[in-house]
Amino acid sequence: MDFSIKACDWTKGLPKGSTKGTPKGASTGSPAAFLTGKSDCIVLGVFEAQTLTGAALEIDTATKGLITRVVKAGDMQGKSGTTLFLPEVSGIGASRVLLVGLGKQDAFGQKAYGDAVRAAWRALLGTKIVQVTFTLAQAPVKGRTADWAVRAAIVALRGETYQFTQMKSKPEPVQHALKRVVFSVDAADEKAAKAAAKEGVALANGMDLARDLGNLPGNVCTPTHLAHTAKKLAKDWKLKVEVLGTKQLEALKMGSLLSVTRGSAQPPQFIVMQYQGAGAKAAPVVLVGKGITFDSGGISLKPGEGMDEMKYDMCGAASVFGTLRAAAELGLKLNVVGIVPACENMPSGTATKPGDIVTSMSGQTIEVLNTDAEGRLVLCDALTYAERFKPAAVVDIATLTGACIIALGHHMSGLFSKDDALAGELLDASREASDPAWRMPIEDEYQEQLKSNFADVANIGGRPAGSVTAACFLSRFTEAYPWAHLDIAGTAWKSGAAKGSTGRPVPLLLQFLIDRAAQ
Repeated sequence: MDFSIKACDWTKGLPKGSTKGTPKGASTGSPAAFLTGKSDCIVLGVFEAQTLTGAALEIDTATKGLITRVVKAGDMQGKSGTTLFLPEVSGIGASRVLLVGLGKQDAFGQKAYGDAVRAAWRALLGTKIVQVTFTLAQAPVKGRTADWAVRAAIVALRGETYQFTQMKSKPEPVQHALKRVVFSVDAADEKAAKAAAKEGVALANGMDLARDLGNLPGNVCTPTHLAHTAKKLAKDWKLKVEVLGTKQLEALKMGSLLSVTRGSAQPPQFIVMQYQGAGAKAAPVVLVGKGITFDSGGISLKPGEGMDEMKYDMCGAASVFGTLRAAAELGLKLNVVGIVPACENMPSGTATKPGDIVTSMSGQTIEVLNTDAEGRLVLCDALTYAERFKPAAVVDIATLTGACIIALGHHMSGLFSKDDALAGELLDASREASDPAWRMPIEDEYQEQLKSNFADVANIGGRPAGSVTAACFLSRFTEAYPWAHLDIAGTAWKSGAAKGSTGRPVPLLLQFLIDRAAQ
């Protein structure tokens, strides 16, 4: 898919006379020059109960009132998310016009724009249209700029066209013909929009990688497969990668991580990827992704219903892969380390049992009261390992607790941090990237629930505030640096008919890195 940006100030209006052929002296950014360009379709936004403005008004003029007549007839009322194709349009370079309802103009915000954009893409993808001119990025979205709108539109389109067919013997053919999108923006926004288009493509590529890894079945996407993926990523994007096996983890005394993998025939892989976009002495941002490639619950076996979705328990790891790929593609000027502790959690005669006590890399002892609370057991050793990089900040990402789904549902990821500045950065990034997160409490009072009679800490704190006590557990291993935890159990994948990985929170994480690189 090819994306390009063209400046056009629709408010200048069309010169008098025919628009067939660029009028003498018309600038390349004028409506006349823009509209005479060949295109299969031009996409226009129409507000509800409003007079036509911008591109819609100018094209109405060029087509001798066609759009006005359609609106007056009631065929397009401007209701949010509605679409209408006008075929065989004369007077402009595009052979068709797609009208998209934007809803009420005074309520046209981020969500309304997203609804309109997705409606437009779905309508276009159901046709044989190859090249489209897209003007919705110039619609006045509250609190947003045209470059944001361009990036959001690209990510939305790539989301609509994503397919996972790797495991099908006869993959379904690609249905759409769309290959090129030209975005119309104001001249003042052209430079920023071009940069945003690059960001959108890199972000979509990173999300696709995260989706692919998440959607692969557990018998294919094993810890070893993740290690191979890291090595390929390193080769393609000039990253430094190191993969530690069982013996090295034993030498590092990662007893907590190793306790999770004891019941599995798959060996653990501790993956460390490094992207260097800044000087060698610049402190890196470290992203730690939970990489449980299948979580049966271990001896504390999960119910059978829906257990197939536990292949998604490595979506935290997948988001680290996707974010690093996107950061490398953009050439961000900062250093990033991705750490992925990858293993399976399986029941067997050698598996860790409830009541067992293990010793973490930090030296703290842990009473394993429930083997299905395994994510925190692999993450705590990875968080201790992260200290060696003297990080500027550490963010761990994990499908950690069902309790977070109870608290926040499937719309927002849970954000936990005692560092207000870091939490603020991540929340700002989540809003900018339309990848929402909500800050949750992580007060010392909750630590009481993790007391153990026999070890330094228990790995669960009971049902009350389960996502909070999980974060409190992790906090015990992060005192050496600014740290935040993202619980993505409710946002990393969808169930039911739309089952599949979402690619979240790659948008949030990439925006966080983009903002850091700009500091």
